[in-house]
Amino acid sequence: MKLLTTLFLFSFAFKASASESSSLDSLADKINNDEFKQMTSVVVSQNNHIIYEKYFNKATAETQHDMRSASKSLTSLALGFAIDDGLIDNLDNPIFDYFNDKLPEKGSDVRKLKITIQDLLTMSSSLECDDWNDASRGNEEKMYIIEDWSGFILNLPIRGIPPWKKPPENSKYGRSFSYCTGGVQVLTELVERVTKMKMSEYLQIKLFNPLGINKPEFSYSPLGFTNGGGGAKLTSKDWIKIGNLMLNNGRANDKAIINEAWIKESLTRRAVIDEDRDIEYGYLWWINNVKVNDKTIIAYAAAGNGGNYLFFIPEFNASVLITSTAYNTSYMHVQSHKILTDYALPELMKTAD
Repeated sequence: MKLLTTLFLFSFAFKASASESSSLDSLADKINNDEFKQMTSVVVSQNNHIIYEKYFNKATAETQHDMRSASKSLTSLALGFAIDDGLIDNLDNPIFDYFNDKLPEKGSDVRKLKITIQDLLTMSSSLECDDWNDASRGNEEKMYIIEDWSGFILNLPIRGIPPWKKPPENSKYGRSFSYCTGGVQVLTELVERVTKMKMSEYLQIKLFNPLGINKPEFSYSPLGFTNGGGGAKLTSKDWIKIGNLMLNNGRANDKAIINEAWIKESLTRRAVIDEDRDIEYGYLWWINNVKVNDKTIIAYAAAGNGGNYLFFIPEFNASVLITSTAYNTSYMHVQSHKILTDYALPELMKTAD
């Protein structure tokens, strides 16, 4: 699930030129000719109707794609449902209020006791956890070989802020971002503790059934907890339904599925991922300023290794789903963003005009 950080961040700033822009009609040929490698699907929906749907490299409409960390955004939705159900009353609650069995050992840094649910939702907790740094003690690859994932994360020390990074007090929103899959796993186990069921089952009842989504495939930790940090497998059109739910402020089929307030809170800018490129983060959702032909468009995203993305763009009332198996390659995020900026968005802009 590891992300190639530099390329991941570079891709958000990719700018399409007018000469490169093209309609979606030519995209399939370019993918089939391997100009875009290891792509498995591209689906575009506008105004709740699919306007483009193509599958590649043996994938079909029934294929459940492993979009890796894109499924972190499902954990955000699960938290929203738990709040709707009155099981969590405040995101400023310390996370250890729910993990009394994993309290820091006597003599540990008491600052850990102040870590809140919101800190983990915004990937800005004080724990030394950074998946984009192989040397980080909390790197996700080190978590997977431990039986107790949440225990591993909650037992981490407080991280230091190196001199080349802004401390939280000098940062926009007062938060210092650090990409931490383990923190999302703690949130997953929080959901399971308050709902008294697996998060995968809770989401099936609260999200997937109302949207008409057949049971997705989830993986689980060695102790049997849902893996909320990545790897949930859904079909392309399942993801489009989730994108449209976000666009429709939590409504689908004329029914409120999740509280509109949670959607707005989730998409509020709360932490800076890359200040130079104006990439920010909400509650486990990416918030990107994408430039196409000198026009800046806000694209929200669930994003994962391999170049897997669910984008939704309120300006065009559109969702764009891109799936790929180009895991850990140098081109994964660049090519997916090129599909967004050079093919999908120009077509949506024409429709809007």
